[in-house]
Amino acid sequence: MNLKNTTALVLGASRGIGRAIARTLANHGVRLILTRFDWPEDSDEMEQEFLQMDAGHRIVQTDLRSADDIEKLNQIINTQYPCLNILINNIERGGMPIVHGAYEKKINQEQWQLEIDSTLHAKWLVFNSCLPSLKKAPQAAVINISSIAALVGRSGPAGLIFNDGYAAANRGISTFTETWAKQVSPKIRVNEIMLGIIDSRHGKDTKGWQTLSKTEKENLLNHILLERTGTPEEVANTVLFVIRDANYMTGSIIRLDGGYVLGGDKIPIMPEGIL
Repeated sequence: MNLKNTTALVLGASRGIGRAIARTLANHGVRLILTRFDWPEDSDEMEQEFLQMDAGHRIVQTDLRSADDIEKLNQIINTQYPCLNILINNIERGGMPIVHGAYEKKINQEQWQLEIDSTLHAKWLVFNSCLPSLKKAPQAAVINISSIAALVGRSGPAGLIFNDGYAAANRGISTFTETWAKQVSPKIRVNEIMLGIIDSRHGKDTKGWQTLSKTEKENLLNHILLERTGTPEEVANTVLFVIRDANYMTGSIIRLDGGYVLGGDKIPIMPEGIL
């Protein structure tokens, strides 16, 4: 895909991974539609960064859990842009057990539903609302951002940072990816990037990581084959590859986790055998 002068809706660009993705696409000539809702300080920073580029970027106040708000966003896209070429479906809320504790705590009464509504249902709402605009494009690409919590759940060293509802919601995203890829082929490609522990998401720049003990951090890093967490920029570069270069890829789930899912058990030295 030739990215120059295309239009992308990038969710979650107020912070971390979403910001890095938006920045990378903008640097390649993509006109951005971004949303803001909470995290006011981060959202203000996002507005400062992208609106001063004078590149036609647009920021819309949107509660992505609200069908009405998403429809208003879609009306802006339909009336002000010829089509939508790219959708980066990057929205989630996942309470870390190390921070939030059990769902049964009074302060967590709405946490489970928040994780499902934000991480799973919002992606479905946005995709279906944007589908007519995506169909207008000569070619279009959708990327769902998910987590390896879908595979490992609350087990192993990651059990301190992946919650049950968050894991269940991420498991559902892969069903969306494969269903949508079948539904909208051949003009629209739909793929998924399943993230491991990224610095701004479960990693070093989060309250959860700072709450972990030294031993707990070491256990997590030792479980990752590359022995480090990932960066938002590495996620953004993967997004760029999938959109721009992977023209024969659809319905795929790319695991960007530094080898966490494969970690833990070591490969033994080959025995001499008895023959």
